[in-house]
Amino acid sequence: MDRRNVLKGMAGIAAASAATAFADAAVPPGKKQRNVLLLISDDQGLDLGCYGVAVKTPRLDRLARGGTLFRHGYAAVSSCSPSRAVINTGLYTHQNGMYGLQHDVHHQSLLPGIETLPSMLRRAGYATALVGKKHVGPDSAFPYEAELVPERGGIRDVRELAIAASSFIRSTDERPFFVTIAYSDPHRAAVDYGNDRAWPGVKPESYDPRRVQIPSHLPDLPAVRQDIAEYYESLSRLDAGVGMILDDLAATGRADDTLVIFLSDNGRPFPGAKTNLYDAGLHLPLIVHAPGSAPAVNDAMVSWTDIAPTVLDWTGVAPPAAYKLSGTSLLPILGKPDDPARDAIVASHDFHEINQYYPMRSIRTRTHNYILNLAWQLPYPIAGDVAGSPSWKAISADPAIPLGKRSQAAYLQRPAEELYDLTRDSDELVNVATDPAYAAIKAQLAERLRAIRAETRDPWLAGQTDPYSHVGQH
Repeated sequence: MDRRNVLKGMAGIAAASAATAFADAAVPPGKKQRNVLLLISDDQGLDLGCYGVAVKTPRLDRLARGGTLFRHGYAAVSSCSPSRAVINTGLYTHQNGMYGLQHDVHHQSLLPGIETLPSMLRRAGYATALVGKKHVGPDSAFPYEAELVPERGGIRDVRELAIAASSFIRSTDERPFFVTIAYSDPHRAAVDYGNDRAWPGVKPESYDPRRVQIPSHLPDLPAVRQDIAEYYESLSRLDAGVGMILDDLAATGRADDTLVIFLSDNGRPFPGAKTNLYDAGLHLPLIVHAPGSAPAVNDAMVSWTDIAPTVLDWTGVAPPAAYKLSGTSLLPILGKPDDPARDAIVASHDFHEINQYYPMRSIRTRTHNYILNLAWQLPYPIAGDVAGSPSWKAISADPAIPLGKRSQAAYLQRPAEELYDLTRDSDELVNVATDPAYAAIKAQLAERLRAIRAETRDPWLAGQTDPYSHVGQH
């Protein structure tokens, strides 16, 4: 694919409005403000007190009690930059072009002409700011009015993030705001998730490794227990930081006009989770608090492709005219227990690091998970931070040690197709893709996935060379 020429039609649209795009557009007098606070944690699995995990997260638990807690929220990819691109565009990674990590030598970026939340909302008159981690590009596609407390190696100062965000919000005067706070917690740090020092305003929570819960995709080893205990401490620090910003938002008097969304970008930084399309890689926390919406626990299957449409719906900002978003707004189901029509999610992975090519596609329903490994002949790559973790070092030291109940051999060398019956096998251990009893189910899911890949113009689908070949000239 020629990335310089793709989407000329859409790039032209963007260029035509560039001169006026980010002038100080004013919100009409008297219009009620509808602000957005987007909180993104880094490498957090489904680990919060409100999800039944024995980790101390009182502020996020309180946010969940007052909003809608989604029990079946799924990232569309379990990798940092691609997932953040999905959140900001409402498009799968194979659509938006952020195929892998953006920073350093990995250098993936959005295709020209792809619109993002900061570009669309800033053009609509919103004050826009990113506080913390970015890991998406190019910069021209993410034209925040301010980028505050840019990620620095080892920083876990959640109070600094809260102060920066609150200062920006207080400076916006009469303009509505769209502020993203992108935490570094609970991503691994050079030393123990950043737990090697005291952080201002945070009372550290320590966890006894002997008492932590071991996820089903990990073995019960001392190194794994210690690793999880450090991860939990980082989660509690994240929770304290969220509490700081929510307290200050209330103090400004703007909480009653602000949609608050909390979610993680991808699964916990352990083998079997991060970068995988198994449950531990994609099944993540999602809490949405909308003023005026009743509290609820919702069982609909929702995707991170739904986040951008939700924000646009809340703010009244029109989605891009040149292409259709892959997700749909969550506003209509806030405060409700379910939406039976939302019965499946799709995931798409291509790279993590630039030398870790392993394209996968999957469709997960309430009862089955079908995974298509497009380069199944290759060994499954281990993300660098996972490879260097105490957990993986302890596991890989002995090839006989399984990842939970899955053998290392099965984890590292996968078949072309995987199918799991989640009603009988929630840990996704028994691949029934070749079982004649599941032939009809596999055929149905494979066709459903193929149709979605065709609709979204997946370049990895035979016959597709350009995800937007129907737009513009090349």
